[in-house]
Amino acid sequence: MKNSILSTFLAASLLAPAAFAQVTKIPANCYDCGIVTHIEKVSDAKSGTGGAIAGAVVGGLLGNQVGGGTGKTVATVAGAAGGAYAGKKISEGNMEYEVTLKMKDGSTRVVHQEWLHDIKVGQVAKLKDGKTAKLYKP
Repeated sequence: MKNSILSTFLAASLLAPAAFAQVTKIPANCYDCGIVTHIEKVSDAKSGTGGAIAGAVVGGLLGNQVGGGTGKTVATVAGAAGGAYAGKKISEGNMEYEVTLKMKDGSTRVVHQEWLHDIKVGQVAKLKDGKTAKLYKP
């Protein structure tokens, strides 16, 4: 009895992945399509200095529009500091994804993009302008 249960469990565990395997085929009429083979999140290691400078300038200009006298000076300094902080955080936060596709002709294409556009490994994606991969929708 134990052997039959064990053999049934073993057979089911070996066959289960095949039953759920995703079968993908590149459509015949899509020449810019490929199967996504790899997606990796890569960070753009920026220091954020450029964003901080730009943010400080914009914040300082906006702060300078508020109040008069000493209040204007305080608003300008506060705007510059707030803008510098916000600009630095925005600049540091840039992320991008490296998406690898196996194309219809057998070649491999790698694109870098900020958004995944709902694509996952194993799915068919279409290259747009050779720069961005998007989920293929017939």
